[in-house]
Amino acid sequence: QVQLVESGGGLVQAGGSLRLSCAAPGGTFSTYSLGWFRQVPGKEREFVAVISMSGWSISYADSVKGRFTISRDNAKNTVYLQMNSLYAEDTAVYYCAAGQMFRRDYRSYTYWGQGTQVTVSS
Repeated sequence: QVQLVESGGGLVQAGGSLRLSCAAPGGTFSTYSLGWFRQVPGKEREFVAVISMSGWSISYADSVKGRFTISRDNAKNTVYLQMNSLYAEDTAVYYCAAGQMFRRDYRSYTYWGQGTQVTVSS
């Protein structure tokens, strides 16, 4: 089993920045595509970004393109989401996920982190 551990969430003022991290201690991290998703109560889980196993292919949701950056460090078994120019609408629980395919659909991912709350005050 792959255990994903997220950190970096918190309360940020609109226009501010935050960096999320997700680590998989002792896992075969480099063999997975890694995605970030977010969800608010009562709404479907939303795709944010995904990075391929090699790190060479990246895809972003239109709502975050130009503001968020996904990256990975396979040597540290860690994936990051740098979030800049945050809006109140970015408020959500953010999840990292690992899967065998480079996809935007959350159903394609097998392993998930516990989620970290990001709150952006307007």
